[in-house]
Amino acid sequence: MIDSHIHADTRPFEDFEAMAVSGIREAVTCAHDPLEMLSSDVVMAHFRRILKVDPHRAALNGLKLHTALGVHPRAIPHDYMKVLEELPELLSDPSVVAVGEIGLDSGSETEMNVFIEQLRIADETDRRVIVHTPRSGKEEITPLIADLLSQHIDERRAVIEHVNMDVIPLLIESDFMLGLTVQPEKLTPQEAVQILKEYGTDRFVLNSDMSSSPSDPLSVPRTVHRMRISGFGEGDIMRVSEKNIRKFLKIKN
Repeated sequence: MIDSHIHADTRPFEDFEAMAVSGIREAVTCAHDPLEMLSSDVVMAHFRRILKVDPHRAALNGLKLHTALGVHPRAIPHDYMKVLEELPELLSDPSVVAVGEIGLDSGSETEMNVFIEQLRIADETDRRVIVHTPRSGKEEITPLIADLLSQHIDERRAVIEHVNMDVIPLLIESDFMLGLTVQPEKLTPQEAVQILKEYGTDRFVLNSDMSSSPSDPLSVPRTVHRMRISGFGEGDIMRVSEKNIRKFLKIKN
């Protein structure tokens, strides 16, 4: 299994062991907003942490971490252009598999400018993008996110995260990959299974989005377990828990 979206810098050492014991072999850790990003220096320190420190902590427990780098919409410093100027070079690190987590939260003009600029960078560097949708105002902000993505990058190169039954009907006819975040306050394993029953497994990936918010590092294996109980075959289970994200991010076996 691959947990397709986590924030490893906020989690204790023991969580990585629990994930590995449960059958998760790989995970994608994304940049986010663990601190108040008052300047580009803070953002760059965050990038260094998730590039070097957390992969080592996870590897000691048998968990391989891949990295996504980008300016989260809640982590935009006043001098964000300094970060964006450094981002193309940072993306050349072999552990980096995507630009992310980027997107919109409030939908402000600054958020949109930073989002569009990072989409340009992703397009020029041939990178996939991992895209945040907000907890509040999801139905209003998600169509704007989708429109900006469609204007600036091939839809097949973006995964829109934290989707739920309120926005899936707006996205299901697109070519985006869709991320099901199984986390307290987002989706339960049962809700994720219900979505997969209704829409199939070709377009979805599972993740825990574990962070400093209420989280369950075992939410992906719990959802896989619930899928088996609900009668899903191993092919469908493998698609949403590993194959789709491996193919999307071009992660080698």
